[in-house]
Amino acid sequence: MSPTLSAIIILIVMVLAYVLAKVFKVSTELSLFLAAVAGALVGGYGLPVRHLAEGAITYLDICLIFLTATLFMNLLKAAGGVAFAVRSILKKFHGQKFILFLLLVLLLLIPGALTGAGSVTVLITGSLVAVVLKYTGLSDLRVAAIIFLIAGLSAAAPPVSLWAMLTAAGINMPYVGFFLPLLLPCLIGSLLTIFILGWKAKPVNLEKALEEIPSPPEKMSWWRLLLPFLVFLALVIAGRVFPFNFPILGLPLIFALSAGVTVASSPVKINVWKTSLQTAEQLLPLVGTLTCVGILVQIMTLTGVRGLISVSVVTLPVAAVIASLFLTLPFSEAVLMWGAAPVLGVPLALLFNTRGLDPVVALAGMSLIWPLGDALPPTAIIGRLTVDTVGVKENYSKFLKACLVPAIIIALMGTLMVIFSKKLSFLTIF
Repeated sequence: MSPTLSAIIILIVMVLAYVLAKVFKVSTELSLFLAAVAGALVGGYGLPVRHLAEGAITYLDICLIFLTATLFMNLLKAAGGVAFAVRSILKKFHGQKFILFLLLVLLLLIPGALTGAGSVTVLITGSLVAVVLKYTGLSDLRVAAIIFLIAGLSAAAPPVSLWAMLTAAGINMPYVGFFLPLLLPCLIGSLLTIFILGWKAKPVNLEKALEEIPSPPEKMSWWRLLLPFLVFLALVIAGRVFPFNFPILGLPLIFALSAGVTVASSPVKINVWKTSLQTAEQLLPLVGTLTCVGILVQIMTLTGVRGLISVSVVTLPVAAVIASLFLTLPFSEAVLMWGAAPVLGVPLALLFNTRGLDPVVALAGMSLIWPLGDALPPTAIIGRLTVDTVGVKENYSKFLKACLVPAIIIALMGTLMVIFSKKLSFLTIF
């Protein structure tokens, strides 16, 4: 049997194992793991314990970033910082729609940008921002669509963009130069989303909105809120400005130090242990997914399936690949979640690089499109979490319809970034 035919058979078995596991309502994480084990068994490798172990720690560094960054945001919420920011912005700008929307976008972008997970945005600031938007007269469907789409863009925004990081790791490309190629389109996409879906918004009913937003501690102030972020920025910038004189701390340690500053500057005593346990529980599905994705990629590499996919994608007409990105990327995310990046993103990045496109800008463009799949079945984790958080009572299909117009614009932006990546390569200077 030829290596190509063998890899095709193994791939088919892995797909069938995944589908069968989902039919029996097995979690996405275990479905990925079972698909990997099935591939190893059919490939004649038995139960390759060493490869399973190596794959499980492939994305350990990224998991540490998620854990420390989310702990930082949860501690900030426990200190009353998030409620303080929302109430302060609402009191001052409730009658100025443009400025209010700008600041609400920033509040929604920060948690996901720092943690790389849209679910953190929904849980940390999404529920409070939803209260504000509801009292502008917007329907629950439009509010949920705004929260979901901006949460997805926040996950793609720098400094932590999971899809870009996983793909870059898969092709041994340094995660450098992504800041502006990710930041600018995420900002533009978020602003377009909130103004397109919120153009009918009226001035906020201030009294009713404030009644539903928790009151922060009396001693909470802007300096207590901003100090941890200033420490974070100072440590990140110091490592870039003084690369030979400042120690390499790494993002997990920087987030941990910022979390320590949050606890020290909090106006109330925070139960750090309880918050840490809640953070671990909150991120368990994400860490489990990354662990199983690492195992799946390792087994795909071992059996030749990954090489088969890479060669198949690289040999496709580049025009057809780019034209279908708005379909392939969201649907791959809907099935494999973050696993879509190393499985599909790696060969796509290699294809674009061989055709003379800028791999950093092209990958940033794809990172805009991937989060859209988090609203699609069979997983739809972020979409359903958003619907539950906002309290949407209508059918889920109506929520998808509400997301359609901004989603098309975001997908178009990402596709254009891939097409014109060479001309946009100046954005990679930072």
